[in-house]
Amino acid sequence: MRSPAPNGRRAFLGSLAGSAAALLLAPRSAGAQQPPITRAVPSTGEALPVVGLGSWITFNVGEDRTARDECADVMRVFFEAGGRMIDSSPMYGSSQQVIGYGLRKLGMPAPLFSADKVWIASGSRGAAQIEESRTHWSVPRFDLLQVHNLLSWQDHLPLLFAMKAAGRLRYVGITTSEGRRHADIEAIMRAHPLDFVQVTYNAVDRDVEARILPLARERGIAVIVNRPFRQGALISATRSAKLPSFAADVGCASWAALLLKFAVSHPAVTCAIPATTSVAHAQENMGVARGPLPDEPMRQRIATLFAKL
Repeated sequence: MRSPAPNGRRAFLGSLAGSAAALLLAPRSAGAQQPPITRAVPSTGEALPVVGLGSWITFNVGEDRTARDECADVMRVFFEAGGRMIDSSPMYGSSQQVIGYGLRKLGMPAPLFSADKVWIASGSRGAAQIEESRTHWSVPRFDLLQVHNLLSWQDHLPLLFAMKAAGRLRYVGITTSEGRRHADIEAIMRAHPLDFVQVTYNAVDRDVEARILPLARERGIAVIVNRPFRQGALISATRSAKLPSFAADVGCASWAALLLKFAVSHPAVTCAIPATTSVAHAQENMGVARGPLPDEPMRQRIATLFAKL
């Protein structure tokens, strides 16, 4: 079912009514009827839903109790729909504390896959920052820690690998965003036994298709996609564009859903982490993890469409 005026996710969600809206927005029943599509973490085989939850900007709400409760509601809907991975960083202001608040309010949901980062220039202070982050989340240990934007990675990677060897961490990764330092990312992927790499990937930012994504498959490294909507810019670009009829073939009733399906349909991608403060958007995002994914010819059609917008 498509919106009669397909000019963005808000217009689509606003047009839903009656039983159709109930089907889309009822997280418990949707989750019970069809579990989300998952991809295996290559280093262990652990299954993760292809859609996670980011926290950059959106969860940086400080001590505002109302805003914190709204973030907790997003997390509730995310977990009810079968979500697992939540990603954050010390760089994201109060996001870690807000995640911890939400987790405690929700009773520390067992499915949580906690993904955070170390982001500090001083290698000697990395361990203290990680411990502070863990305290903010209120988790006994992180599932995944990543060196954020490769800051002081030569110091932090040995620490993360030592934590993993000691059982204080499950997975080790590195991150970049907005197409930066891909050559360095590739070199580190070749030289170190990483479990995860996080990169920017969407229908417009496709540089990682050339080398990073194939190398991840070759080396058995899971891939997390950040900025699948380019911080909303790609959705804004579709406001005057008609949603293509083929979107219905993969169960997409909005441009946002089609964009997210593009990102997670690449065979090397393990999980994408869109960020939102909207319960409706969180539910729509998790809906992308159900139903068919675009095949390669459709992926090319989606990329061609966005190249023209």
